[in-house]
Amino acid sequence: MAGAVAPPAQAQTADAAFRATTLNLSAFGESKVTPDLATITLGVQTDGATAAAALSANAAQMTKVVAALKKAGIAERDIQTSTLNVNPQYVYIQNEPPRLNGYQASNQVTIQVRDLTKLGQTVDATVGAGATNVGGISFGLQDPKAAEDAARLDAVKALQAKADLYARATGYKIVRLVSLGEGGGYTPAPPMPMYAMAKREMADSSPVSAGELKVRVDVSATYELVK
Repeated sequence: MAGAVAPPAQAQTADAAFRATTLNLSAFGESKVTPDLATITLGVQTDGATAAAALSANAAQMTKVVAALKKAGIAERDIQTSTLNVNPQYVYIQNEPPRLNGYQASNQVTIQVRDLTKLGQTVDATVGAGATNVGGISFGLQDPKAAEDAARLDAVKALQAKADLYARATGYKIVRLVSLGEGGGYTPAPPMPMYAMAKREMADSSPVSAGELKVRVDVSATYELVK
Protein backbone atom coordinates (compact mmCIF):
# COMPACT_ATOMS: atom_id res chain seq x y z
CA MET A 1 0.00 0.00 0.00
CA ALA A 2 1.37 3.37 -0.91
CA GLY A 3 2.39 5.63 1.96
CA ALA A 4 0.81 9.01 2.74
CA VAL A 5 1.93 11.83 0.54
CA ALA A 6 3.97 14.39 2.45
CA PRO A 7 2.76 17.99 2.22
CA PRO A 8 4.76 20.20 -0.09
CA ALA A 9 7.78 21.82 1.49
CA GLN A 10 6.42 25.25 0.52
CA ALA A 11 3.23 24.64 2.51
CA GLN A 12 5.23 23.48 5.53
CA THR A 13 7.39 26.60 5.35
CA ALA A 14 4.36 28.88 5.08
CA ASP A 15 2.71 27.19 8.05
CA ALA A 16 5.84 27.54 10.17
CA ALA A 17 6.18 31.19 9.20
CA PHE A 18 2.56 31.83 10.14
CA ARG A 19 3.05 30.27 13.56
CA ALA A 20 6.19 32.31 14.10
CA THR A 21 4.50 35.62 13.33
CA THR A 22 1.28 35.55 15.28
CA LEU A 23 0.43 37.64 18.30
CA ASN A 24 -2.04 36.38 20.94
CA LEU A 25 -3.49 39.04 23.22
CA SER A 26 -6.36 39.66 25.60
CA ALA A 27 -7.96 42.81 26.95
CA PHE A 28 -11.13 43.95 28.65
CA GLY A 29 -13.51 46.85 28.43
CA GLU A 30 -15.86 48.34 30.99
CA SER A 31 -18.87 50.59 30.96
CA LYS A 32 -20.43 52.22 34.01
CA VAL A 33 -24.16 52.53 34.23
CA THR A 34 -26.83 53.35 36.79
CA PRO A 35 -28.87 50.25 37.69
CA ASP A 36 -32.60 50.22 37.00
CA LEU A 37 -33.52 46.95 38.73
CA ALA A 38 -33.32 45.75 42.32
CA THR A 39 -33.78 42.19 43.57
CA ILE A 40 -34.73 41.63 47.21
CA THR A 41 -35.40 38.51 49.24
CA LEU A 42 -37.86 38.91 52.09
CA GLY A 43 -39.83 36.50 54.21
CA VAL A 44 -42.19 35.67 57.01
CA GLN A 45 -41.40 33.39 59.94
CA THR A 46 -44.14 32.12 62.26
CA ASP A 47 -44.46 29.64 65.13
CA GLY A 48 -47.25 27.24 66.05
CA ALA A 49 -48.03 24.34 68.34
CA THR A 50 -48.49 22.14 65.27
CA ALA A 51 -47.09 22.22 61.77
CA ALA A 52 -50.53 23.07 60.41
CA ALA A 53 -50.89 25.97 62.85
CA ALA A 54 -47.47 27.37 61.97
CA LEU A 55 -48.23 27.11 58.24
CA SER A 56 -51.69 28.65 58.62
CA ALA A 57 -50.30 31.65 60.51
CA ASN A 58 -47.52 31.99 57.97
CA ALA A 59 -49.91 31.90 55.01
CA ALA A 60 -52.10 34.60 56.54
CA GLN A 61 -49.12 36.86 57.22
CA MET A 62 -47.51 36.26 53.82
CA THR A 63 -50.81 37.02 52.09
CA LYS A 64 -50.71 40.48 53.70
CA VAL A 65 -47.09 40.96 52.61
CA VAL A 66 -47.85 40.02 49.00
CA ALA A 67 -50.87 42.32 49.00
CA ALA A 68 -48.64 45.15 50.24
CA LEU A 69 -46.15 44.41 47.45
CA LYS A 70 -48.86 44.58 44.80
CA LYS A 71 -50.24 47.79 46.32
CA ALA A 72 -46.70 49.23 46.11
CA GLY A 73 -46.69 48.52 42.36
CA ILE A 74 -44.86 45.17 42.19
CA ALA A 75 -46.29 43.02 39.40
CA GLU A 76 -47.25 39.39 39.89
CA ARG A 77 -44.45 38.28 37.55
CA ASP A 78 -41.90 39.97 39.80
CA ILE A 79 -42.88 38.03 42.93
CA GLN A 80 -41.54 34.48 43.19
CA THR A 81 -41.54 32.07 46.13
CA SER A 82 -37.96 30.97 46.79
CA THR A 83 -38.24 29.05 50.08
CA LEU A 84 -41.10 27.39 51.97
CA ASN A 85 -40.48 25.02 54.86
CA VAL A 86 -41.73 23.86 58.26
CA ASN A 87 -39.34 22.65 60.94
CA PRO A 88 -39.91 21.20 64.40
CA GLN A 89 -38.51 23.22 67.28
CA TYR A 90 -36.90 21.48 70.25
CA VAL A 91 -35.86 22.53 73.73
CA TYR A 92 -32.50 21.13 74.74
CA ILE A 93 -31.73 20.59 78.43
CA GLN A 94 -28.51 19.02 79.60
CA ASN A 95 -28.76 15.30 80.34
CA GLU A 96 -32.33 15.17 79.05
CA PRO A 97 -33.72 14.10 75.67
CA PRO A 98 -34.82 16.93 73.33
CA ARG A 99 -38.38 18.07 73.96
CA LEU A 100 -40.62 19.13 71.06
CA ASN A 101 -41.66 22.73 71.57
CA GLY A 102 -43.77 23.37 68.46
CA TYR A 103 -43.08 24.14 64.83
CA GLN A 104 -41.69 27.03 62.85
CA ALA A 105 -42.80 27.89 59.32
CA SER A 106 -40.70 30.02 56.99
CA ASN A 107 -41.71 31.47 53.64
CA GLN A 108 -39.42 33.61 51.51
CA VAL A 109 -40.13 35.40 48.26
CA THR A 110 -37.74 37.04 45.83
CA ILE A 111 -39.04 40.24 44.31
CA GLN A 112 -37.85 42.53 41.55
CA VAL A 113 -38.37 46.26 41.84
CA ARG A 114 -38.27 48.01 38.48
CA ASP A 115 -38.91 51.54 39.75
CA LEU A 116 -36.02 52.27 42.09
CA THR A 117 -37.57 55.53 43.24
CA LYS A 118 -40.08 53.35 45.13
CA LEU A 119 -37.56 50.87 46.50
CA GLY A 120 -37.41 52.19 50.06
CA GLN A 121 -41.19 52.57 50.22
CA THR A 122 -41.65 49.01 48.98
CA VAL A 123 -39.36 47.58 51.67
CA ASP A 124 -41.12 49.59 54.35
CA ALA A 125 -44.53 48.46 53.11
CA THR A 126 -43.61 44.79 53.39
CA VAL A 127 -42.20 45.20 56.89
CA GLY A 128 -45.32 47.11 57.90
CA ALA A 129 -47.45 44.28 56.50
CA GLY A 130 -45.65 41.60 58.51
CA ALA A 131 -42.39 40.65 56.79
CA THR A 132 -40.02 39.51 59.53
CA ASN A 133 -36.80 39.53 57.58
CA VAL A 134 -35.21 41.10 54.52
CA GLY A 135 -32.34 38.91 53.39
CA GLY A 136 -30.43 41.00 50.89
CA ILE A 137 -30.56 43.34 47.96
CA SER A 138 -28.76 43.34 44.63
CA PHE A 139 -28.90 45.78 41.74
CA GLY A 140 -28.92 45.03 38.05
CA LEU A 141 -30.14 46.05 34.62
CA GLN A 142 -33.41 45.20 32.95
CA ASP A 143 -31.71 45.29 29.55
CA PRO A 144 -27.90 45.12 29.70
CA LYS A 145 -27.35 45.13 25.91
CA ALA A 146 -26.42 48.82 25.54
CA ALA A 147 -23.98 48.64 28.46
CA GLU A 148 -22.46 45.41 27.11
CA ASP A 149 -22.01 46.91 23.65
CA ALA A 150 -20.27 49.95 25.14
CA ALA A 151 -17.95 47.60 27.06
CA ARG A 152 -17.28 45.61 23.87
CA LEU A 153 -16.23 48.74 22.00
CA ASP A 154 -13.95 49.71 24.87
CA ALA A 155 -12.47 46.19 24.98
CA VAL A 156 -11.73 46.08 21.24
CA LYS A 157 -10.20 49.55 21.40
CA ALA A 158 -7.91 48.43 24.24
CA LEU A 159 -7.05 45.22 22.39
CA GLN A 160 -6.12 47.08 19.20
CA ALA A 161 -3.99 49.58 21.10
CA LYS A 162 -2.15 46.74 22.81
CA ALA A 163 -1.59 44.93 19.50
CA ASP A 164 -0.24 48.09 17.85
CA LEU A 165 2.12 48.63 20.77
CA TYR A 166 3.54 45.10 20.63
CA ALA A 167 3.90 45.24 16.85
CA ARG A 168 5.86 48.50 16.97
CA ALA A 169 8.01 47.30 19.86
CA THR A 170 9.04 44.17 17.95
CA GLY A 171 9.43 45.81 14.56
CA TYR A 172 6.45 44.10 12.96
CA LYS A 173 3.28 45.24 11.22
CA ILE A 174 -0.18 43.83 11.75
CA VAL A 175 -1.38 42.13 8.57
CA ARG A 176 -4.78 40.88 9.65
CA LEU A 177 -6.97 39.80 12.53
CA VAL A 178 -6.95 36.00 12.55
CA SER A 179 -9.47 35.35 15.33
CA LEU A 180 -11.46 37.26 17.94
CA GLY A 181 -13.18 35.77 20.97
CA GLU A 182 -15.29 37.13 23.80
CA GLY A 183 -15.64 36.09 27.41
CA GLY A 184 -17.42 37.47 30.44
CA GLY A 185 -20.19 40.00 30.08
CA TYR A 186 -22.84 41.52 32.29
CA THR A 187 -23.01 40.01 35.75
CA PRO A 188 -25.36 41.42 38.41
CA ALA A 189 -23.66 42.63 41.55
CA PRO A 190 -23.78 40.15 44.47
CA PRO A 191 -26.48 40.75 47.09
CA MET A 192 -25.66 43.16 49.88
CA PRO A 193 -26.85 42.52 53.46
CA MET A 194 -30.13 44.14 54.39
CA TYR A 195 -31.01 43.19 57.90
CA ALA A 196 -34.42 42.42 59.36
CA MET A 197 -36.40 45.37 60.63
CA ALA A 198 -39.04 45.39 63.34
CA LYS A 199 -42.55 46.48 62.41
CA ARG A 200 -42.84 50.22 62.96
CA GLU A 201 -44.52 53.36 61.78
CA MET A 202 -42.27 55.41 59.47
CA ALA A 203 -42.52 59.03 58.52
CA ASP A 204 -40.03 58.56 55.69
CA SER A 205 -39.09 55.56 53.58
CA SER A 206 -35.88 53.67 54.30
CA PRO A 207 -32.98 55.21 52.34
CA VAL A 208 -31.56 52.81 49.74
CA SER A 209 -28.83 53.88 47.31
CA ALA A 210 -28.41 52.04 44.00
CA GLY A 211 -24.94 53.40 43.20
CA GLU A 212 -23.31 52.45 39.90
CA LEU A 213 -22.70 49.16 38.10
CA LYS A 214 -19.63 48.14 36.11
CA VAL A 215 -20.30 46.00 33.06
CA ARG A 216 -17.17 44.19 31.88
CA VAL A 217 -16.46 42.28 28.68
CA ASP A 218 -13.23 40.32 28.10
CA VAL A 219 -11.89 39.75 24.59
CA SER A 220 -8.97 37.83 23.12
CA ALA A 221 -7.50 37.86 19.64
CA THR A 222 -4.82 36.46 17.39
CA TYR A 223 -3.09 38.77 14.89
CA GLU A 224 -0.84 37.88 11.99
CA LEU A 225 2.33 39.97 11.75
CA VAL A 226 4.95 40.65 9.07
CA LYS A 227 8.27 42.46 9.07
